[in-house]
Amino acid sequence: MSYLQALILGIIEGLTEYLPVSSTGHMIIGSSLMGIAHDKFTSVFTVQVQFGTILSVVVLYWKRFFQNFNIKFYLTLLVAFIPAAIFGKLLGDYIDSLLENVQVVAIMLVLGGIVFLVMDKFIPEKTKEEQDIPYPTALKIGLFQCIAMVPGVSRSAATIIGGLTQGLSRKQAAEFSFFLAVPTMFAASAYKLTKDYVYLNADNLKVLGFGNLVGFVVGIFAVKFFVEIISKYGFKPFGYYRIALGMTILILLKMGYSLSIV
Repeated sequence: MSYLQALILGIIEGLTEYLPVSSTGHMIIGSSLMGIAHDKFTSVFTVQVQFGTILSVVVLYWKRFFQNFNIKFYLTLLVAFIPAAIFGKLLGDYIDSLLENVQVVAIMLVLGGIVFLVMDKFIPEKTKEEQDIPYPTALKIGLFQCIAMVPGVSRSAATIIGGLTQGLSRKQAAEFSFFLAVPTMFAASAYKLTKDYVYLNADNLKVLGFGNLVGFVVGIFAVKFFVEIISKYGFKPFGYYRIALGMTILILLKMGYSLSIV
């Protein structure tokens, strides 16, 4: 993988990881169009580049994570994280195998987009934000996050929808999704690293470090942009985008393109 390719994938990761549009779907298209989808390091890169985007949220919400020490905040994240940890461990190999079926990714993108288009009508915006998220609510959001183990669903989309169904405002649902991403993505990346480290050498580590730096910088702007957009327009713009992307993948598959990151 060249530095230019790492730059492009880092930008894709930074832009899409926290937006409810499926970073997996975007990584599949990006790596396939650049002709590196079947390289083993590419599959490692697409997972480990998440460290940069994790750091972007930690930096943006530094006070929430460290300065304003609140044990309930950490326990709430732990409760929400537990379902993904359990199901991820039990179904890890099966989940990885789903990446080979890009049609599943495309279909989930379209279905998720439809959900976003109708969501504002059936789940009205809350004008008063909760101060604290109860543990049962956090657990339910964590169960929603498990749905995102199906590629194309989008982790942020699943957790945001879960938060909205539990009465959170758009902004609070989005921010809790950001917070929950930190332990979830860190655990997933660290676990995968125990298997993938054999594919890393000095040159690959430099490329991966560069990609993480790009993802970190772009991720900071993406998070700010997302909160502003949903506050003004809701989730419909992302619904239309998901449908367009899903249909694009289906069309590419129909034309004979082979899209896969494994």
